[in-house]
Amino acid sequence: MTKSAVSPESARAAKPVITKPAITQAMIDAYDEYTHLTLDRRRFMEQLTRLAGSGAAAATIAPLLAANAAQAAIVSEDDPRVTGEDITFPGSSGEMKGYLVKPAGQSGKLGTVIVVHENRGLNPHIRDVARRIALEGFVALAPDFLSPLGGTPVDEDKARDLFPKLDPAQTAANAVAAVAFLKGYQDGNGKVGAVGFCWGGGTVNMLAVNAPDLAAGVAYYGMQPKAEDVPRIKAALLLHYAGLDTRINAGIDAFKKELGAAHVEYTVYEGANHAFNNDTSAARYDKQAADLAWGRTVTFLREKLA
Repeated sequence: MTKSAVSPESARAAKPVITKPAITQAMIDAYDEYTHLTLDRRRFMEQLTRLAGSGAAAATIAPLLAANAAQAAIVSEDDPRVTGEDITFPGSSGEMKGYLVKPAGQSGKLGTVIVVHENRGLNPHIRDVARRIALEGFVALAPDFLSPLGGTPVDEDKARDLFPKLDPAQTAANAVAAVAFLKGYQDGNGKVGAVGFCWGGGTVNMLAVNAPDLAAGVAYYGMQPKAEDVPRIKAALLLHYAGLDTRINAGIDAFKKELGAAHVEYTVYEGANHAFNNDTSAARYDKQAADLAWGRTVTFLREKLA
């Protein structure tokens, strides 16, 4: 018995073609509603199943919408160019946990930057961002704002569930305490900035209201403060917004009207989604917008914290 010959072309044609699932804007909007408004995973998965056409498709798409903690860091923990350590520092009414990073072999005093996490707490991604900030020539402190509730749990959903339980006044006071800590930090030059993402972006805006010693704030797609509080802002601000982020962008016009100051810069990155800077989220990360915003952020901080 002889075997029939199979051409390489036929063999390739016989292999199943694996296609990446299509992720629509409606799916991204549903995920945003789930993570920031409802925190109802069952309802989100039901909605995603309807949008995807099947439970199997929804199960494949959901991880692409979420952040992937296993995603490789841009600056690894053992990168010899930086030194990082977990620390505690005085909060408003107790110890705060945090991750402090600075350039290796630092000489001279540097500007200092508070890195404020998203509504998932102090996770590996934000630690990575703190190391990126340190590589740019700053001392970076990423506080764990869930410290009053025991700190950030490993499980992302459990971490997110804790945020509604935070006392906003205590959070604001702890952010101000972080400014005070860095202002007196021995390796710092006394100038303190802050950069935050999502929940952290809103926290940076809130910090600008409450901390007259804050020199500069960079808010990525952050909720705006109350109109009556805006005149209290003394810090220079750089505001990054995502063009498709209708939930956060609804407050831009009122914020702009109250700000009306020359020391405020803002950019809307058209076509980008909320969380466009988070490179661990395959569906929402926008490299072009993220790179452009990051370059502007570093330039801004260097200018204001020199």
